[in-house]
Amino acid sequence: MTSTRILAALLMAPVAIAAVLLLNTPWMAAVSAIIFLAALWEWLRLTDIDDTLARTALLALNLLLMVAIVWASATGGGSLVLLKILAMIGVVWWLLATLWLRHYDFASDHDTRARVFKLAAGTLAVIPAWAALCVIHAGENGGHGNRWLLLALAIVWATDTGAYFAGRKFGKRKLAPRISPNKTVEGLAGGVVAGVLVAVAFAPLAGATVAQLPLVALVAVLTVLASVVGDLFESLLKRHVGAKDSGTLIPGHGGVLDRLDSVLAALPVFAFGQIWLGF
Repeated sequence: MTSTRILAALLMAPVAIAAVLLLNTPWMAAVSAIIFLAALWEWLRLTDIDDTLARTALLALNLLLMVAIVWASATGGGSLVLLKILAMIGVVWWLLATLWLRHYDFASDHDTRARVFKLAAGTLAVIPAWAALCVIHAGENGGHGNRWLLLALAIVWATDTGAYFAGRKFGKRKLAPRISPNKTVEGLAGGVVAGVLVAVAFAPLAGATVAQLPLVALVAVLTVLASVVGDLFESLLKRHVGAKDSGTLIPGHGGVLDRLDSVLAALPVFAFGQIWLGF
């Protein structure tokens, strides 16, 4: 399984990097919309929406929302204001999700109306993350948006790697034992260190000045913490339905959502940091 996982990662990473660097923002928005909606399809399955027609209808509604957002932005002269607002809504949502993680059983019974909260959460996770991706890639603050987006993704990837190795070597104190027993406080610390190091090392390639590096490091810390919340929240969804993975599309990795859970939370925070601190 490990070799399959590594091989899949080696195949996916160059494709993802090439797409981020070579596609223009409209094409990047279109491609990422497809991928994010695939993740939402799996999210809906984790809420026990087993009927294909019902799941397709819900997915179509989210697609129409994306189309409406693009149309509104285009008719507004290509302004990114609406996308920025959505990214900020994403930040608020993930703050609320952090509180949700403290109440394990909330909305766990899918036979009640409480399931609507998880359905709404899917939209609040996917749409703002997609909007944030578009904002970052557009590179409104001095260009190089594709490089900034790649850096945001690299922070998440570095966090996963740093947390894995630090957790294996030093992990003792459980971070969220009921939700994800393998995650540790030490692993989180390792993820923060790895994410910040990658951010500071590669931010100059995206156009950051030396004076901006402390700001980049601050945003990297917040992005890392958000990515962990995203990871834990998907784990919570899977725990509630007794699923190991969100899907089986990616060999050795599970589903699309298993690869994007951290990204969905990280992108709005990174975009907000850029907007707030102006780099």
